[in-house]
Amino acid sequence: MADGFESYEAIKIWKDEAIHSFQGDTLSLNEFHDRVLRKVYQLAACRLNNGSPPCSYSWFITGSGGRFEQGLISDQDHGIIYERSSPEAAEYFLRLGEELSLGMAIVGYPYCEGKVMSSNPLWCQSKVEWKAQLLQWLEEESWQSIRYLHIFYDSRPLVGAESFVNELKSFIYDFQKEHPKILMRLLENVMHMKNAVGPFGQIIPEEKGLYKGSIDLKNTAIIPYVNAVRILALKEGIKETSTLARIDRLTKNHHELLDYRENFRKLLSYRLSLAANKSYDEGHYLSIKKLSKAEKHELKKILKDGKKLQQYVQAIVEKGVRK
Repeated sequence: MADGFESYEAIKIWKDEAIHSFQGDTLSLNEFHDRVLRKVYQLAACRLNNGSPPCSYSWFITGSGGRFEQGLISDQDHGIIYERSSPEAAEYFLRLGEELSLGMAIVGYPYCEGKVMSSNPLWCQSKVEWKAQLLQWLEEESWQSIRYLHIFYDSRPLVGAESFVNELKSFIYDFQKEHPKILMRLLENVMHMKNAVGPFGQIIPEEKGLYKGSIDLKNTAIIPYVNAVRILALKEGIKETSTLARIDRLTKNHHELLDYRENFRKLLSYRLSLAANKSYDEGHYLSIKKLSKAEKHELKKILKDGKKLQQYVQAIVEKGVRK
């Protein structure tokens, strides 16, 4: 039983009734998501009926949840790191991961289409296996492997040993210090973003389909900032996951980022304005027609600055590779 909740359905009812009181502030909203997920975890662990975990572990979340940047509706992105490699541990934690994924889906967090979930053995491994997995991704440098590295670096522990995630992030950082070209591959992986501003300075909305006349706020505005800042954070060994927290740490050596911090804060506010939308996808599309002239001007500047930020990071990475 999770703090009086005997079912995932009961947690969902409580979540759906309470969540709207947090929709005015991104940090409060994400702290509430954390509370919900911990209740899901408590119930999932109880349902295993298999005693205590066989060893220390960490259940982590990643994606927008890992970065404290979830909207009202969020999908699943999570994994497990456990301390010892053994058949017993592998069986226990994979069963736990499957129960967690099921519970989250029932509570209202859709399954991750990319299967970045603890129910996937790729995201549920011992610490030693995780290091081998990360090394494979780092050396392989395929598009998918690089994407997985981006995803993992946004991880933060939610339950269990807090040190495990940071230990693995340090493993990635140490590798890139010896092989700086990996930063170039990380950058190349995220540079090809959809252009949101036309040659005459106009915002380019969706031209057809369900979201015609709207802009995909997540992929055209938020993600370019997230990706660029993450690469700088990785380069400097910063383990914080929030984009705003990363910028705060980075401004010590990159004063130029101060302006981008305010831009990103505004983007999160725009995303909160979409809270009334009913589905995960709808929560990312902002109708251009509903914006005032001043808001359109502001959004256009934010979009253009996102491109400038990418170029700034690219120059830093290229300089490091040439050394």
